[in-house]
Amino acid sequence: MDSYEHSVLLDRSKCTGCTTCLHHCPTEAIRIVNGHAVINQDRCIDCGECIRKCPHNAKRAVASKLESMDRFRYKVALPAPSLYGQFNNMDDVDYILDGLLKIGFDEVFEVAKAAELVSAYTRQYMKADGVPKPLISSACPVILRLISLMYPSLEDHVLHMLPPMEVAADLARKKVKKEHPEFSEEEIGICFISPCPAKASYVRNNFGNYKSKVDEVVAISDIYFRLLDVMKPDNPVQAISDTGMTGIGWAGSGGEATAILNEDYLAADGIENVNKVLEEIENGNISHVKFVELNACPGGCVGGVLTVQNPFIAKARIRTVSRCLPMAVNFPDPSEEYIPENFLFDEMPAYVPVSRLSPNFAESMRMMSEIQRIRATLPGIDCGACGAPTCRAHAEDAVRAGKRTVSCPFADTIGGNR
Repeated sequence: MDSYEHSVLLDRSKCTGCTTCLHHCPTEAIRIVNGHAVINQDRCIDCGECIRKCPHNAKRAVASKLESMDRFRYKVALPAPSLYGQFNNMDDVDYILDGLLKIGFDEVFEVAKAAELVSAYTRQYMKADGVPKPLISSACPVILRLISLMYPSLEDHVLHMLPPMEVAADLARKKVKKEHPEFSEEEIGICFISPCPAKASYVRNNFGNYKSKVDEVVAISDIYFRLLDVMKPDNPVQAISDTGMTGIGWAGSGGEATAILNEDYLAADGIENVNKVLEEIENGNISHVKFVELNACPGGCVGGVLTVQNPFIAKARIRTVSRCLPMAVNFPDPSEEYIPENFLFDEMPAYVPVSRLSPNFAESMRMMSEIQRIRATLPGIDCGACGAPTCRAHAEDAVRAGKRTVSCPFADTIGGNR
């Protein structure tokens, strides 16, 4: 497997081996070894669930610092719609956008603006012949990696539309190059202000054969207090915002699905709920639904671990900010008969599914039989005392390591199914 640079890391000095993260990781990527958590990089999807659950703050997200943009002569900020829900008593997003200019950016291009265009093209995409249903949104990078690793049979159901972040980066760069030809490609820096670490991983690792147009990903929490310092109610602000309710609504769960103007949709948020929905799709139980929006974070992007405010409060603030806005401001060029190429990606990244035991089918069957044999000797209480999240995972770890027996601290007291 190709090297994948993650944005969720472990601070070993703070880890007590308490097993909390072990039981909440959706891909069983964490083990407790010698009293500390260890993250399997091939299984990690950078969802941030371990950051959210760890009682000792031993997990942390890694994103760029704002100072990393200093190497560019012309700096463009791409604020995620979720940024608008972070501030109290905010009824005009221009205060936020103008604040970004005051803290050092030369230009602001709203990701919400690109979201409106993506919504419009998604409606067009869904009308094409042969599109599998339900169609699964491609906006959340955690969901894309989760599907590739755990639900590869659903890859054909993924919408091959680039996320608004990438569309915004492409449109912003083209705009700057047109209006400021004095700057070279290398002198223009595009910075996405992100609610989650998965976006940073997306940019660092690219996506299949697609190279990200974003140069740096900075956390909302990194610029929050800087913005508070310059966002004074008595200061004049520039009128910058160029988006409507549809684009800003992408910040919360259901916003993207609502924007496609189709009643046959499903929206789910929170990684546990997402897993349940994907299982139902894989089993063919919700084939009547045409579009599925999935967000790994609770409440949608407003619930990302790089945000500051409670996701439900932030979502309410988003509604307040957008209530007086038009439904949408940005629409595709009516002369275009097809979806522009710069809105689409060609292929999903190639990951090895976590359920694959061996490239050889016969060997996989042998290993599966061995896992079942060892699993039958364990008590089945999934306590995590062995360092694995479940008894089945403990048995699989042993078989992958070439062992025929395992140790369980409760096997004798509780008894396995011998």
